[in-house]
Amino acid sequence: MEKRHNYVRKVAETAVEMFIRNDKVTVAGLILAGSADLTELGQSDMFDQRLQAKLIKTVDVSYGGENGFNQAIELAADALSNVKFIQEKKLIQSYFDEVSQDTGKYCFGVNDTLQGLQMGAVETLICWENLDITRYVLKSASGEEKVLHLRPQEEKNKDHFTDPETGNDMEVTESKPLLEWLANNYKSFGATLEIITDRSQEGAQYVRGFGGIGGLLRYRVDFAAMEEDELDDIDLDDY
Repeated sequence: MEKRHNYVRKVAETAVEMFIRNDKVTVAGLILAGSADLTELGQSDMFDQRLQAKLIKTVDVSYGGENGFNQAIELAADALSNVKFIQEKKLIQSYFDEVSQDTGKYCFGVNDTLQGLQMGAVETLICWENLDITRYVLKSASGEEKVLHLRPQEEKNKDHFTDPETGNDMEVTESKPLLEWLANNYKSFGATLEIITDRSQEGAQYVRGFGGIGGLLRYRVDFAAMEEDELDDIDLDDY
């Protein structure tokens, strides 16, 4: 009994060492797994109250070591997915709040989002897990490169792949899903990437209403004004 008590105390002390830094809990939630007295740790006075507040679920496992760890993950799968679901709802709701308050600290759509990334304005990049946009890098006969972001229906239009000056097909030098490209490059833009589902009401609304790609910005950006500035360099009489 004494050995068991000491072991539980040791686990409680180790949990504080691992999961509390500068008096703040460093994890979003905790799963407690074990057998016999260990599962009672969550209600014990030995267990730090700050960690108790983050306790999501307690599961009883029949193995030790890595097998027990894997069993704990399996038994806690529902609770873990609920945590992700709640975090996703909060994230998208905060995005909708920026939109409804018209703060200008948000972007959506491929063009504005990529423009915001290149400016370093995007703090949190929010993408749907099934984003069906492909990034193409095309090269013309003169060696000029052109980047296109096309949805499946747009890929059928051969005009996208034709050089307007020569009428010849442009060479496709790179083709990959935009989400994969963003996952590989988002850090270089100083952003964080959040991949969301459409299984929540908020997620489905984000995908339908905003195309499944957008972001929260560090500061207000007027994308419409920027497009007008680009048009200033064009002589509309030519058209």
